[in-house]
Amino acid sequence: MRKIHVFDTTLRDGEQSPGVNLNTQEKVQVALQLEKLGVDLMEAGFPAASPGDLTSVSTVAKAVKNATVVALSRSREQDIEAAKEALQYAENPCLHLFLATSPIHRKYKLKMSKEQVMEQARASIRYAKQYFSKIEFSAEDAGRTELDFLCEVTAMAVQEGVSIVNLPDTVGYMTPQEYGNIFKTLKQNVPGIEKIILSCHCHNDLGMAVANSLAAIENGADQIEGTINGIGERAGNTAIEEVALALETRNSVYEAKTSLQLDEIYRTSRMVSKLTGMVVPGNKAIVGGNAFAHEAGIHQDGMLKEKSTYEIMSPDMIGVKDSKLVLGKHSGRHAFREKLIDLGYTLEDDQINTAFQKFKDLADKKKQVNDDDIRTIVEEKLIQTVQYFKLEAMQVTYGNKSVPMATVSIHTREGEQLEEAALGNGSVDAIYKAIDKVTGESVTLQDYKIVSVSHGKDAQGEVYVILAQDDITVQGRGVSTDILEASAKAYIHAVNRLLEKREQGDASKRDNVSLV
Repeated sequence: MRKIHVFDTTLRDGEQSPGVNLNTQEKVQVALQLEKLGVDLMEAGFPAASPGDLTSVSTVAKAVKNATVVALSRSREQDIEAAKEALQYAENPCLHLFLATSPIHRKYKLKMSKEQVMEQARASIRYAKQYFSKIEFSAEDAGRTELDFLCEVTAMAVQEGVSIVNLPDTVGYMTPQEYGNIFKTLKQNVPGIEKIILSCHCHNDLGMAVANSLAAIENGADQIEGTINGIGERAGNTAIEEVALALETRNSVYEAKTSLQLDEIYRTSRMVSKLTGMVVPGNKAIVGGNAFAHEAGIHQDGMLKEKSTYEIMSPDMIGVKDSKLVLGKHSGRHAFREKLIDLGYTLEDDQINTAFQKFKDLADKKKQVNDDDIRTIVEEKLIQTVQYFKLEAMQVTYGNKSVPMATVSIHTREGEQLEEAALGNGSVDAIYKAIDKVTGESVTLQDYKIVSVSHGKDAQGEVYVILAQDDITVQGRGVSTDILEASAKAYIHAVNRLLEKREQGDASKRDNVSLV
């Protein structure tokens, strides 16, 4: 069975999704889960974009031991040097160089001829070879590049000794037949092509990223690039989990597979969704809430008789298991520990104790605590932000004939107890105005959304907010069975992240160039 390498760019291309801004700690958390998932390469970021990006790439590179850590770089010496600094402690570093090759990019963006593009690409590869033994070169917008020129560029990259050549469909323009033909043509016409790995990187503007990636594999691609849940620029990237399950489920067709630990897919998907605030749609393939749900009577009848009538995959393949232990307020620490193991979490004793106390608090509010509730507890406790402010108490007065009023009591990092009250257009508005008074921060609320963590009248609600102040944009999240409390927690979490980012001096606006 042919091995297909998985290049994950959730931390770079995925983070370029509008409204997504992960801090260093969150990037490390995702990176370690990607390592557990078994990706071959992970692109940690774009070090030349800002000092903060360089620091986060460096931190990820130190933490990851069993996967190749990749840093993105334009074909410029200063970018290559920034990547070198960021990856100096990586166990297995790789530089990802890119330069646009299509006529539209050459004319309008680069203002360069074919010859100039070729020379700059060659010079950057040679410069990078001084520092990196493993280099991936991407011909940005390869999908709209003339095939003969693409063959020339690839041949040059092979001659210069790169390890991987990536042919991105940068704007999601290709059809599967067209995109597959690019790989077929290069395989047939580029001397020495067998010496390197050919990689595909597809965007989803026309909804064909996964189909195009599979077409590339059919025509000789050895590596797919994508993100968890398909997040990324504009309409997103290839969803890694969809390609992996397509290869696994239809192995007789593709005769190729990844080496991913498939039962880590669901946990990885949840983590990425939670940290980015990008909710997975119910009808999303593989990891959506309805992916293994059956409502129609005919389907239910078939499932009861034989699951394969309507299920081509089983949920346990991706790590979704039926609940074996029903947990409630009378459950003990041992049952809770066993549930964590069943869900795939390996925690230290102090982490278990902290999570168990949170579980007991929740169990007092809910009759039954389900798997999603427990996952939320663990994920919330594992990922922390410096707590400049912590919500101690709040009270909201509301009536449809009166102006809502909120009083909040907040504990500061210095040990002070502060309390303020405010009126608002609604309960949430009043809460946020009161928090603004306590913190003294002037911020703009750019987005607010509520997601149900579980089902039922006593379900936990998860609130996501995006706050902006000057050139800093941050995301906050909060969870509670009371949606107003969750709203307050999310807002305070965002303010804490804002202060943390400001204190670290990482107020540099992220370079927003369109990258492969």
